[in-house]
Amino acid sequence: MLTSFAILTLGCKVNQYESQQIRQFLESYGLRQVDPSQQPQLVIVNTCCVTHTASAKSRHFSHLAQKHHPEAVVICGCLPAVQTDELPAAGENVRVVKDRRDLTATLRSLVTDQATTPDAQCSKCLNPSIRAQSDDKVKSKNDLQPPDDLPSLSRFQDQTRAFLKIQDGCDASCSYCIIPTARPAVRFKMAAEILAEATALVGTGHKEIVLTGVHLGAYGYETARRRNWPDKENVHLPALLDRVAQIPNLARIRLSSLDPADVTPRLMDVFAGHPNIMPHLHLSLQSGSDNILRRMARPYTADDFRQKVALIQARLDRPAITTDIIVGFPGETDADFDQTVALAKEVAFAKMHVFAFSARQGTPAAGMQPKLSTELKKARSQILRALDQTLQTQFRAQFVGETAQVLIETTTPHPAGRAERYFMVEIVDGSYQSHVSHRSHSPNDLVGVTLEENARDAILATALP
Repeated sequence: MLTSFAILTLGCKVNQYESQQIRQFLESYGLRQVDPSQQPQLVIVNTCCVTHTASAKSRHFSHLAQKHHPEAVVICGCLPAVQTDELPAAGENVRVVKDRRDLTATLRSLVTDQATTPDAQCSKCLNPSIRAQSDDKVKSKNDLQPPDDLPSLSRFQDQTRAFLKIQDGCDASCSYCIIPTARPAVRFKMAAEILAEATALVGTGHKEIVLTGVHLGAYGYETARRRNWPDKENVHLPALLDRVAQIPNLARIRLSSLDPADVTPRLMDVFAGHPNIMPHLHLSLQSGSDNILRRMARPYTADDFRQKVALIQARLDRPAITTDIIVGFPGETDADFDQTVALAKEVAFAKMHVFAFSARQGTPAAGMQPKLSTELKKARSQILRALDQTLQTQFRAQFVGETAQVLIETTTPHPAGRAERYFMVEIVDGSYQSHVSHRSHSPNDLVGVTLEENARDAILATALP
């Protein structure tokens, strides 16, 4: 009889959300989650394959899971869906889920010996009586959760911010990306279900929710190819965000990654109209060179990106704009790279995630020439990461002396968490305890602070009385 499980998760917010669904599903059958070091009877490895590094880590975790000889191992996520030959040889106790639609049945087959139905209390908390309004209800034959899929979440365990997946799949086919192979079906969750799930998460104490998806900007459509949308502009995402922002006691909302074209005047109207929507957008740039953007098959130009940044900055007070950049794409010249550096400085990103190009078998970019050397990719990555450090420091500096709200994530060695514009804040003043009547703060507390000093990776702050 299986009584305990552990989950090893790699990859993006979507994977993290799905691991929480797996946890809640197994707990509903009476299983108990434990640390992997506590010899769980069931181990689930939720894999990622977006880069070679992610695939290597997924293989390593899969090997470790089998090495400790649990009664059962389930390997799921993106890697089995794309290249099962990258996985280690599976033992008799290992189930590799190649089609994610089979995951629920696979898990159920492992646990039904000890429980025939999920716990009623868990099932009851997932269905608050919220209904979609007829004027903006979105319908799709590809609804994100068919009847026999994993459950909606009522809590996001061990994390202050709760991720809420509202969309899955991508068919945009950027030339470097394996995701359209791993998650080809573009689907979305119904508005009523999202509102119910968000309400349940708030009810269990979450103050911040991050709406996420594989291609979040395609929410409400069955394709991520914008040219096939009736209005060529997403009307569903702003409408949904407007309704989520009205959920009582939801203190903070963020969106995960967007493409530049996802930023529209209507979306900015919604941002500007709700103080609980944080002034922070993550826009994936990837390159500041039009030549490289074309080779990547990205659906925008550098000037398009500039225009969207200008729109955001015109509507929001000193917004944090964060981004992803790929360095060393095949054919990237010194001039192309210089254009990326120049655009990063012009936008003054609040944070940049820098990735050296990693060719994925099965994508057009894997065969593109000329390839850049590892040394050159490393050198360019170091230049951008140094610039990132400078830009982060400059962005934070403008807020020194002002007040902010910090959602506490850790208390060691000091209470620390993220402000509205996503930068880290550490509460380190000696008078901190007296300011809060000798009550120490815990993760998930929302604390008012005065921002005092700009440090290397955070702003040092004092708590407000």
